[in-house]
Amino acid sequence: MATQKIQIFDTTLRDGEQVPGCKLNQQEKLIIARQLEALGVDVIEAGFPVSSPGDFAAVAAIAAQTREATVCGLTRAVENDIRVAAEALRGARRPRIHTGIGTSDLHVQQKLRTTREDVVQRAIAAVKLAKSFVEDVEFYAEDAGRTDNEFLARVCEAAIAAGATVLNIPDTTGYCLPHEYGAKIKYLYENVKGIHRAILSTHCHNDLGLATANSIAGVSNGARQIECTINGVGERAGNTALEEVVMILRQHADLNLTTGINTRLLAETSAMVSHLMSMPVQANKAIVGANAFAHSSGIHQDGVIKCRETYEIIDPKEVGVADSSIVLTARSGRAALAYRLQKLGYDLERPALNTAYASFLQMADSQREVFDNDLHILIEQEKLVVVG
Repeated sequence: MATQKIQIFDTTLRDGEQVPGCKLNQQEKLIIARQLEALGVDVIEAGFPVSSPGDFAAVAAIAAQTREATVCGLTRAVENDIRVAAEALRGARRPRIHTGIGTSDLHVQQKLRTTREDVVQRAIAAVKLAKSFVEDVEFYAEDAGRTDNEFLARVCEAAIAAGATVLNIPDTTGYCLPHEYGAKIKYLYENVKGIHRAILSTHCHNDLGLATANSIAGVSNGARQIECTINGVGERAGNTALEEVVMILRQHADLNLTTGINTRLLAETSAMVSHLMSMPVQANKAIVGANAFAHSSGIHQDGVIKCRETYEIIDPKEVGVADSSIVLTARSGRAALAYRLQKLGYDLERPALNTAYASFLQMADSQREVFDNDLHILIEQEKLVVVG
């Protein structure tokens, strides 16, 4: 089976920036947008132009500077939203308007206070208006995760007939289980008339910790675009993490799916977004967390020192991390101590290593981690003889 490309739609600057306290100024957005383009994302969702004059200006500035990636602006299925977005995107080489409406019964009845028929007509009108400004129109069915599949298919058919080129199927509340979300994408792929004229897109939230799993289930069942953010930032529990889905597809070649992401820029991009958004990355975060390639257990350290692949499925250099780290704690063994001492220029014979290890354990029991300077002091205090 030929490998197929998955489009990476990054919404760090729109959905990601909706996190309380993470507001970016225009210059910061431009910096991140440049980094996203260097990273190789296919689509940059630059903002929600109608939401504020500042967001409009930022979207326009990003549209003007971006040369390769598609630049996307979000709207509701509201005429003024769409016109404002079209104006903000006027300078883009590859503009996309992203418009849509809620489709679950909960959204139709409680939020919109309308009928399914009205939702279909509003969807059609929004797509047609967006299409009058740009060729590339993405339609989102908000709360698709909790929308009846038959009605969802009907809305999607109507959107395609009106000119939509991408169909976004959001699990807005992070409710779906992976097999449910995958089945939903499969149902649409097999039952929506004209589906060959549009790309199915995943947009999964992480309220139950399943955003990445649901996105992978989506592309395994026919979706060809993943909407995600750097570090998984986003409202509530966040969005699908770009770095996670990209590396899953890279590691699982059997899926026959690939992306255009330069993975060696992942760590750098993660650090940039974390800094500019003042959003620390948890240490145990997959791919880009401080501990993602760190080993403190003696059993793991011994294995990694002998052969990295025993406990690491990713070469850290693939994601822009210089090397794995052997962290010395009270759980570390002789192999790890000898490894770190050799890095510092101390090659000890077995008796001397045993003496050093006993002293090391005493030191490790009194502090959380033993650092290089501590090891220099240990060697001097014990007056250990170094080989050679």
